[in-house]
Amino acid sequence: MQTQTLRNFAGLPCISEERRAKLQELCSNLGITMQQYELLNLALTHTSFAHETHHYPHNEHNERLEFLGDSVLGLIVSTYMYEHFPHFDEGRMTKLRAQVVCEASLYQCAKRIGLGDYLRMGNGELSSGGNKRPSILADAFEAVLGAYYLDQGFAAAQQYLLGLLEREINDVCNGLLVMGDYKSMLQERLQHKAQYEIVYEMLDFEGPEHNRIFTSGVFVNGVEYGSGKGRTKKESEQQAAREALERLRREDSVQE
Repeated sequence: MQTQTLRNFAGLPCISEERRAKLQELCSNLGITMQQYELLNLALTHTSFAHETHHYPHNEHNERLEFLGDSVLGLIVSTYMYEHFPHFDEGRMTKLRAQVVCEASLYQCAKRIGLGDYLRMGNGELSSGGNKRPSILADAFEAVLGAYYLDQGFAAAQQYLLGLLEREINDVCNGLLVMGDYKSMLQERLQHKAQYEIVYEMLDFEGPEHNRIFTSGVFVNGVEYGSGKGRTKKESEQQAAREALERLRREDSVQE
């Protein structure tokens, strides 16, 4: 199977030794191995790079791998739900899966593994903060999953993805996490405390007015508990609340 894969994708653009070392660094950080770094490089190549770079093939970017990765992602999450939640019917699994694989969830995964540091983008896209944009990072995450699936097979892709998302899948399926409404969840999480005050503040923004990225922080009794980015202030506040919830969960685990 691996021999066939190598033959199929041998025509991808070559990469420099410096770029190969960078991709090896990413694989090391992720705890994965790949035979074809050219595939991973393609997964991290945004369309803007292909269109701006002279002599680079305009069709050699990550959109096809993103398409494939989206299907692999759905299959892995669906299989996990089918095997671990036998009492869920088709309709319920469909709704819960949509929460797990939404852009906000994949963006957080991409940010957690530092994917933006490895993206290849056109100068215009990069200067406007494209390597921090939630939609671009979420798409790149799917593309990397697609590349890893092609290179190492389904079992390896499944192990890699569940290492990042298994807890979140369980939290969603057990009603402990509702994707997209983290501010309400944080409010509920802290309501048992005698006195608390949650304040959201916009910390920064970057990019042109039509394509702006906002950074917001959430403060609990004056202490910053999380920060997040988004294309709107509301989205950045939701991501900040999500980070705060993750911090609170870590603190609970330590206390246990």
